[in-house]
Amino acid sequence: MDIAEKLELLADAAKYDVACTSSGVDRSAQKGKLGNTSAAGICHSFTADGRCVTLLKVLMSNACIYNCAYCVNRISNEGKRTTFKPRELADLTISFYRRNYIEGLFLSSGVVKSPDFTTELMIEALSILREEYGFRGYIHAKAIPGTSPELLERLGSLADRMSVNLELPSQKSLNLLAPDKSKHDILSPMAFIKQGIEEARDTRRLMQKSKRASTTYLSTRNTAMAKPAREVRQFAPAGQSTQMIIGATPESDYQILNLSSALYQTFAMKRVFFSAYLPVNQDKRLPSNNAVALDREHRLYQADWLMRFYGFDVNEVIDESNPFLDLDVDPKANWALNHLDFFPVEVNKAPYASLLRVPGIGVRGAKLIIRARKTHVLREQELRKLGIAYKRAQFFITCQGKYQGGAVAFEREALRSRLAAPIQGGRHGSRSAKITPGQMSLFDQPQAGALWGGSPVGALGSGPAALKAGAA
Repeated sequence: MDIAEKLELLADAAKYDVACTSSGVDRSAQKGKLGNTSAAGICHSFTADGRCVTLLKVLMSNACIYNCAYCVNRISNEGKRTTFKPRELADLTISFYRRNYIEGLFLSSGVVKSPDFTTELMIEALSILREEYGFRGYIHAKAIPGTSPELLERLGSLADRMSVNLELPSQKSLNLLAPDKSKHDILSPMAFIKQGIEEARDTRRLMQKSKRASTTYLSTRNTAMAKPAREVRQFAPAGQSTQMIIGATPESDYQILNLSSALYQTFAMKRVFFSAYLPVNQDKRLPSNNAVALDREHRLYQADWLMRFYGFDVNEVIDESNPFLDLDVDPKANWALNHLDFFPVEVNKAPYASLLRVPGIGVRGAKLIIRARKTHVLREQELRKLGIAYKRAQFFITCQGKYQGGAVAFEREALRSRLAAPIQGGRHGSRSAKITPGQMSLFDQPQAGALWGGSPVGALGSGPAALKAGAA
């Protein structure tokens, strides 16, 4: 099977893993090496089916020894199986990078032979990228549950972010749908990664302290003779994340969000991702209803955002008596409707924490209000200029004591009717139909005199020499 066929299979299989986000780490370019990384994120591209991707998102292999009911790559499924050779994957990543298609790599895999064997393949590919090519771009690597600590240590030294998929929200569901996996095998690498990140952070602080002391000492000597310290790669400097499948099992949003909160506190997760169950297999253990719970996934992300950035406790977002999020009203608006005694809030005097509770006012908007009211009296016009979602916020605020909700009654049902709205899915996928003039596919044979010198890609062979010969 050639590289193009492998890429088609393994990139398509990787789309079910959503635990992919902005880099969260800064690393500048360096002479003689490739790439850099910005914590603000990585440029976006769009696949043919409308998915927005920031990285080359691919599996090392779609072969797997496990038989998870929900997984398209389970061992009992028929279909083509293939595995990248480490050199193939590294060369492919660099080829895409040099064409400015990507700025990093998201690498996961089915379990080939064993977790350790699979991880060794991933480590070899990343080692070629980091050490042979000098690649300094962003790499997100999936840790395989059951991998030995020694291999996890090596993988973490090559990746910027690591993740271990929790898969399902409870041990009972894991036993039902993924009997080959255990809670211990999943949580152990999470704990190991957390410990590795903390130890690397402590080591980095000691090195910085030592460096400052050395700089002070050398300032009285000839610093030209001082040798620069050799760069030591940090262990997963962008932290770790995880993903769980929503809708394949009967757990409520209350259980899911409480589990997410525990993961943030226990393992210092950067992000918990929710993936709506997609019916890709026929199995009596799976739900008979093939509807994909995308609206529910959306509300869970909104609730997660409130907990991470708005200071909400999980018990404020949801409670056991109402264990599922309202699909018609977002979680923040729902909290406001259930706590009308907290409102209306006077925007010219309210503290920052109170402004964050107002539907339509976000973190940025609250900061802008705090800054602007030092020199201006804020009314509707000023709030709109600040970018506040005034159509939502007006029902929960006053400006100089005047209620902004107009004739709408300040009661739950009347306000809910104004705030309830169907979730609008993104339409950015239409961009995938647009082709940038002059943009070349990695696998299309170019015309004579083009980038590859008239030779098809397959004729270039592999390895750095071949890529350097054809790269721009």
